[in-house]
Amino acid sequence: MKKVVILAEKPSQAKAYAEAFTIQEKTKTHILLKPDDTFPNGATITWGVGHLVELKEPHDYKPEWKRWKLDQLPIVPERFLEKVSKGKWEQFQAVKRLFQQADVIVNAADVDREGSNIFYSILRLTGVKGKPVRRLWINSLEKDEVRKGFKHLQDNEKDLRLFDEAKARQISDWLVGINASRLFTLLLQKKGFSSHLSIGRVQSPTVYLIYQRHKEIENFVSEPFYQIEGLFQSEQGTYKGLAKIKEKDKSKVQTLMDQYGLKENEAHKGVVQKVDKKTRYQKSPKLHSLSTLQSVANRRWKYTPSQVLKTMQKLYEKRLVTYPRTDCNFITDNEFAYLVKNLNAYQEAMNVSFTPISLKPNKRYVDSRKVQEHYAIIPTKSVPSQKKLSGLSRDEQNIYREVLATTLAMFHTDYIYEETTIFTHVQDLPFKSTGKREVSRGWKELFPKPSKAGGEKEPLLPDVQKGEEVGAKLHIKESMTQPPKPYTEGQLINMMKTCGKLMDDEEDVEILKEVEGLGTEATRSSIIETIKAQKYIEVKKNNVSVTDKGIMLCEAIEGTLLSSPSLTAKWEAYLKKIGNGEGSKQVFLKQTGQFIEKLIQETPGSIEQVHVKSTGEKKKWNEPIAKCPACAAGEIIDRYKFYACSAYKDGCSVTFPKRLAGKTLTQNMIKTLCEKKRTKVLKGFKGKKTFSTALTLDEDYKIKFDFKKKA
Repeated sequence: MKKVVILAEKPSQAKAYAEAFTIQEKTKTHILLKPDDTFPNGATITWGVGHLVELKEPHDYKPEWKRWKLDQLPIVPERFLEKVSKGKWEQFQAVKRLFQQADVIVNAADVDREGSNIFYSILRLTGVKGKPVRRLWINSLEKDEVRKGFKHLQDNEKDLRLFDEAKARQISDWLVGINASRLFTLLLQKKGFSSHLSIGRVQSPTVYLIYQRHKEIENFVSEPFYQIEGLFQSEQGTYKGLAKIKEKDKSKVQTLMDQYGLKENEAHKGVVQKVDKKTRYQKSPKLHSLSTLQSVANRRWKYTPSQVLKTMQKLYEKRLVTYPRTDCNFITDNEFAYLVKNLNAYQEAMNVSFTPISLKPNKRYVDSRKVQEHYAIIPTKSVPSQKKLSGLSRDEQNIYREVLATTLAMFHTDYIYEETTIFTHVQDLPFKSTGKREVSRGWKELFPKPSKAGGEKEPLLPDVQKGEEVGAKLHIKESMTQPPKPYTEGQLINMMKTCGKLMDDEEDVEILKEVEGLGTEATRSSIIETIKAQKYIEVKKNNVSVTDKGIMLCEAIEGTLLSSPSLTAKWEAYLKKIGNGEGSKQVFLKQTGQFIEKLIQETPGSIEQVHVKSTGEKKKWNEPIAKCPACAAGEIIDRYKFYACSAYKDGCSVTFPKRLAGKTLTQNMIKTLCEKKRTKVLKGFKGKKTFSTALTLDEDYKIKFDFKKKA
């Protein structure tokens, strides 16, 4: 009897898998399934809690690496090792025990490189070897898809390559983060910097992108320019037009007016010389990848990229949408077939009704050659009832309707509009007016109309005829050149994806070319959240700006690889090669090592140019917080990742964590604990549920929960 053990990435995923079968028993650490066609002897589903294991910290290899010292760089362990993540020992032990008992182990973590990394890192640390490993690869958590996926498990050849890719990424990020953060922080502290810098292989060039836009805006000098504008009165209404002149020198514009005998603000006669009408057909947008969805949601509802990913994850776990972390805009014939089958049900869910223009796949949306691991984000076969839809949160409803509308749009007619150009001559000086007239909304009727605040790009023009005489009033229009605008978070996602190449039309959600960018579809939103948390950038009214701390970081890394989005993108491209079996993890890590060596040699010289600014942080990060409660000699100080006694060299081992049960412990909380041995009741701790508790300090100077204390 073969014993099958399945590892899901997180409990919610394990629950979704289990619900596709018959559950025999649920425990704190695993779920037992009853025997059936798929698992003749039953199966056990267990789970990680995200990352059950993580790379060891520098001090886990050598105690002396705990201190930040320039002469210790570079920090490069001979072998990179993992340890069980803090607070996850019990679940790790349960997984280890189940792996030891298994005959076959199934990797059912997320279907991407990080899912492969999570599974194999756990497997490696359990010490279990020589057992067959199979891979579940599905794009939907619907019961049918889950059962089908488990019936057709894949071998782990591709999975192992993705593990190599993920490990190369993880180790290189560790090497760059540990070495570059210490190098730049310590060199700047010599110049009077009172905080610390966190530097990353992907996060730093992302900050640099925002810094470059900041410099463009800061260095922009607004200049006036002049044009001749005409206001025309026809029988059908008024319209405006511009003459073909745009000059910085107003006198040149006045000279042209004089040449044609025209005077400002006087009544003139104009004649319509030509009316050019063209009918334009606009196809519906391509199906969504995660980044296009993040971009649209940011523009429409000001949702942050991370908010969109979290919402999509909830919809995925509710089996309403397909796998969210996809960079693909295409589906295969299989998905198209079920969309056609459910077309009427989807229309009912959206409360719309239209006759599909075609039920045949169109290469603009359906192309299996362009689908690799994941296809585009589309609704699943599970069509929600109006009751289920109304039970979703506002964010979930908005995002689900956007996915559904974009999918339905490919069955709808084109958006049709008439583009009109009028040429009006005033004493032989031509004026051009452009506008549009909507003929058929087509697929656009599925989407909310843009707010009027945005304004129409092109005005509607009156229906004038060739040869018609119109009244004309002319004036010299003065305008100012405008600086570039700051990025929104949605645009920043696109900038990261296209590596700084602006799209031709920023209103267009579709990213025209598939290019390697900063980070991956799955990580870009968390990179933005990280640089926000590091206080390198600020987001106000959806506009992203760089802070003084961010400017200093960018001045420090200027000219190095760390500031180069395109070179960082090449690293990402090479990582993909490792996943495809065309590149080597060893080569990549060797190049990362060489890059760090070069940084260590060149940074001391280049950092001389950096002007150390106040970062706006109230305290020096290592200023004393309180007297040590254990020894008379020391004071509790911020040690970056934890709080500790300054007298550790003299043997005082008092330390406090920065985070406890999912809550950040502030310096004020630590001060209160040291001085009063107890805090008031604090909210926001996380276990199985969110809870509130006071904190106390026990006899061994360890922090304990005190649930007895009333708020």
